Amino acid sequence: MTVREAIEDLFADYAEAIDDGALERWPGFFTEDGEYQIITRESHDAGLPIGILYCGSRAMMEDRVRALRTANIYEPHSYRHLPGPPRLAVQGDGFVVRSNFCVFRIAQDGDTVTFATGRYLDRIVRDGDALRFRSRRVVLDSRRIDTLLVLPL
Repeated sequence: MTVREAIEDLFADYAEAIDDGALERWPGFFTEDGEYQIITRESHDAGLPIGILYCGSRAMMEDRVRALRTANIYEPHSYRHLPGPPRLAVQGDGFVVRSNFCVFRIAQDGDTVTFATGRYLDRIVRDGDALRFRSRRVVLDSRRIDTLLVLPL
């Protein structure tokens, strides 16, 4: 398997876990010190560090999933990710990867809307036998954020 194929598999597995509601799997796609951030393109382009959501470790992601399952109250819904092909470059001990995405949100009544579009800016490294995200920055095309942004993108 080529590196590109392995990264495409990582992206597909990541999207499948979220889309299938297997959120407990989500933190496992990151290194222990992995970072996850959602930020608007406007803030990203301006070099502003504050985003909409930030998790600075796998443990923070696990806490987020626990909160989603036990404490947060939100309208049940699901996502369907359509990731674009990755552009990758070798850098240091891993890969810098950029890809586009579109996420649809499906409500319980079946209403389907385009929920988010943007790009992933990833730093991917080998972690044991697997490729994992050292960081995943989700850069949203729009600064308009839906209140149902509760599940990972």
